Amino acid sequence: MKSVLYLIIILKSFVSFAQENYSISSQKDRLRQYSGQWVSAVNPSTDSIAKLPEIKMSSINNFNNHSLTVEVLQKDSNNQYNPILHEIIGYDRVTDTVFAAGHNGEGVFFIGKGKFSSENNWTMQDKDLNGNKTMKVNFSFNNYTDVTLEGLDNNEKRLWKTRYIKNNPKDKNIGIQLVSVHKEMLKNPEQTLIQLGRMGYSYVETFVYKNGGFYGQSPTQFKTMVEKAGMNFLGSMTFFDPEDKNDYTAINTWWNKTIQDHKKAGVEYLSTSNSKLKGIKTIKELREYCNYYNKVGKLCKENGLKFVYHNHADEFLKVEGVAIYDYFLQNTNPEYVYFQSDLYWMQVGGVNPVHYFKTYPKRFISWHVKDYKELGESGKIDFKDIFNYKEISGVQYILSEVEDYSFPPLFSVGLAWEYIYYEL
Repeated sequence: MKSVLYLIIILKSFVSFAQENYSISSQKDRLRQYSGQWVSAVNPSTDSIAKLPEIKMSSINNFNNHSLTVEVLQKDSNNQYNPILHEIIGYDRVTDTVFAAGHNGEGVFFIGKGKFSSENNWTMQDKDLNGNKTMKVNFSFNNYTDVTLEGLDNNEKRLWKTRYIKNNPKDKNIGIQLVSVHKEMLKNPEQTLIQLGRMGYSYVETFVYKNGGFYGQSPTQFKTMVEKAGMNFLGSMTFFDPEDKNDYTAINTWWNKTIQDHKKAGVEYLSTSNSKLKGIKTIKELREYCNYYNKVGKLCKENGLKFVYHNHADEFLKVEGVAIYDYFLQNTNPEYVYFQSDLYWMQVGGVNPVHYFKTYPKRFISWHVKDYKELGESGKIDFKDIFNYKEISGVQYILSEVEDYSFPPLFSVGLAWEYIYYEL
């Protein structure tokens, strides 16, 4: 199994969240921008990466994100990578500064002290163990996956300049729901996707399917854009809810066009959700929905796609004494209808996802891993326990999603990837 692994009525709230001017205010949080796996660019004037970059750097968070363990490797003439620098960089809350201590490949030790003057600019002054100044290093973050370093001597003369591009691993196959960066996708989808790929995301799920395309791109154009960023276009949230669930002409017309567009885009599944559940009063209405979902799922299967139902909190309301979600799970055909668990909305709905995984094993093809803000910060959802039930649930795809933010959205989704990759 892959170690991986909204909705129309709340789209406006997502967009308004993304339009806030979030910032990274503390030195500790700003330092987290430097975490991850990095490789050197071909040269400082470009973000292009050679097949075998000259330098690789690993920068791993420690001690509740107060420090980073950094190791720098350089390629030799035999294309082997050897360590040239090892250090620990941490935030000291007493002095509100960033402190470093380390040594180079020759065993020469140094200490450093500095500060972020803004979100994007950080300066460190290095000294030897006798207290003599040796070098000043300026860090300039071009974005959350691109940083330029410049070393200066005591006369402010440049000694070297290097540009690092984030290159986090994709071996755990983690995806992202793009509503998390909705504003950024609308503004510049290509550059946003490039950053997500560098953060370590393996695939994307879209929220916007409009006029036969995605974010202003045709299906094939968007597929190419995603793949150029080093990811796959996995799935797409789609919304069509006819008043007459027996209007086969309208259903077939809309879904056949949608299915063909998505086949061109190369997706594996189409997903949907239901914003009308609070208004449902009878089992007959639930049965009509199940028949409709089975019909759509059959159309998808006949065309080589999967159809997936995505929950929110209203699924856990009861109609005639029966929980809506249970009714959907019991009365849809497993051959045609898969389920996507939104772990956050299940918690809001007052249920434990584990109960559903045990009761309806192998029905859940994907999870949306989401918290009240950044992943793992609220303490309200026991993600670690939930992840013990990946196999029984049948989950194949894990997707991070950020609904509300403490930081800029692109920074937050980088933290989400780190949480899933290192903690779960």
